[in-house]
Amino acid sequence: MRAFVVSLVALAALVSPSLASTSDRPDIVVGGDLANQSIDQLFETLGKPGDETAGSTAEAEIQRRWLKSGSDTIDLLMQWAAEAIATKDYARAYDFLDAVIALKPDFAEGWNRRATLFFLQDEYGKALSDIEKVLALEPRHFGALAGLGMILNEIDRKKEALAALRKALTIDPYLDDQVRDAIKTLEPEVEGRQI
Repeated sequence: MRAFVVSLVALAALVSPSLASTSDRPDIVVGGDLANQSIDQLFETLGKPGDETAGSTAEAEIQRRWLKSGSDTIDLLMQWAAEAIATKDYARAYDFLDAVIALKPDFAEGWNRRATLFFLQDEYGKALSDIEKVLALEPRHFGALAGLGMILNEIDRKKEALAALRKALTIDPYLDDQVRDAIKTLEPEVEGRQI
């Protein structure tokens, strides 16, 4: 599970603004037209199962937009935090992320990145508090929902963990297999085994 959270951080740090893709389905616009789609349209594309290329492209574009704070300073602090996390310099990462949150408390990704850092340090209470802020700002944040599910599972709140993971997968059906595996593991524990 922890590997999934780390991979979300790494992916977010590497998302390129020049994503391009094609689709045979006219109802899903991908590639260069993504820049013209609203975030709601991107989530609609993401939520349509069956076209992994379109879904993955929409997912990456959503993540790219989440990383755009509207401030060069905040964006630079986020980049520095990602680099510090990658080198496991967590003290520096905390400093950068605390600055992000102080300067722009309505920037959901600042809270999300710090929640991830708290999770990596097994500080689940602090991570849950930051995830609550993320979801208040962006209720469709599939990464935060997946992280919430993982933390709830770690602290033995299985029913809530299952609900959070299912919600994340409903929003983003292309999430990492670890989310699906966690759901498969939790279902019999929470709902019992079918006869």
